[in-house]
Amino acid sequence: MDSCHFLKGSCSVVPSTVMFPLRVPIFAVLVSLTVGQYDDYDYQPASQYGPSSANCAQECECPINFPTAMYCDSRNLKFVPIVPSGIKYLYLQNNLIEEIKAGVFDNVTAELRWLVLDHNQITNEKVAKGTIDKLTGLHKILFSFNKLTEAVIPPSKSLDELKMMNNQLSKFPAGSLAGMQNLTSVHLQNNELTSKALNGVFKGLNKLVAIDLTNNKLKKLPSGMPSSLETFYGDHNDISSIAAGDLKELPKLAYLRLAYNQMTDAGIPAGVFNVTSLIELDLSYNKLQSIPEINEQLEHLYLQVNEINKFNLENICKFSGPLNYSRLKHLRLDGNNLTHADLPHDSSNCLRQASDIIFD
Repeated sequence: MDSCHFLKGSCSVVPSTVMFPLRVPIFAVLVSLTVGQYDDYDYQPASQYGPSSANCAQECECPINFPTAMYCDSRNLKFVPIVPSGIKYLYLQNNLIEEIKAGVFDNVTAELRWLVLDHNQITNEKVAKGTIDKLTGLHKILFSFNKLTEAVIPPSKSLDELKMMNNQLSKFPAGSLAGMQNLTSVHLQNNELTSKALNGVFKGLNKLVAIDLTNNKLKKLPSGMPSSLETFYGDHNDISSIAAGDLKELPKLAYLRLAYNQMTDAGIPAGVFNVTSLIELDLSYNKLQSIPEINEQLEHLYLQVNEINKFNLENICKFSGPLNYSRLKHLRLDGNNLTHADLPHDSSNCLRQASDIIFD
């Protein structure tokens, strides 16, 4: 009897003839269909905090019970109001803001910790000098869904989160992240950034663990990514090749997603993905004709919708034996030129931990 498995958001039929004995319990994946309005901001509406403090811009609310926060979101504002001293958390998302005028942050240049500007209409030309470039104590800047063409980076060595998704970014100032040793995550998906624009940008950021560059204009991985990196998402780009040493410089990289690119066998040097740190590798929706060589420690391999026409078992297990076998749990091969009949007869030992191998 065939089984239906939900992996990466789709249902595929897995012939029972390719199911292997389960060594771990089948896990349940819980998917939330509702995303909270304020989840990105660790935020609750100001109305839940009671009356507003007198130390507040008149357009906003500063709850007495949370006097360091100023809530100016969803008020059809067209400009950033002057921020009074004592404010550390500033919420300006979901407005019509087009301009950040000089002087608005003068009272909080060292004390502002969070700046949320998502879902506005701000352009680089309308960000005055002496505003964001003076915020030396900022921990988080959320500047997504605007009209920026160049990244706007505060000079804060305390910055730990940078989000500028869904803009029109094509430029990233060289050296703008230098010395930001607390930065852990950078989210720049859905922009127009090239590999050249990002070369060296992340160099030396020794706490950076996550970079998301989904849906940009990369042709290769950016150079100079730090050895601390654990997650890199580069789906929906124009990447056609991986350099031989790219992943050797990333000894902690566990999750690598490069789906919807232009990768071919010729662009993948032998053994480039054979690194012990990888847990998940997504190369789906590319132009591969063979299964690339992987390490036996890899647990999730997504190769659906390529041009693969041979099951290269030797690229999954160099040798098979009591102690030599793949830790693969999930392998997707649907949308290729393969069926379960192409599975080598001696694959069960190598793939003893696989809970599902999906063909068409």
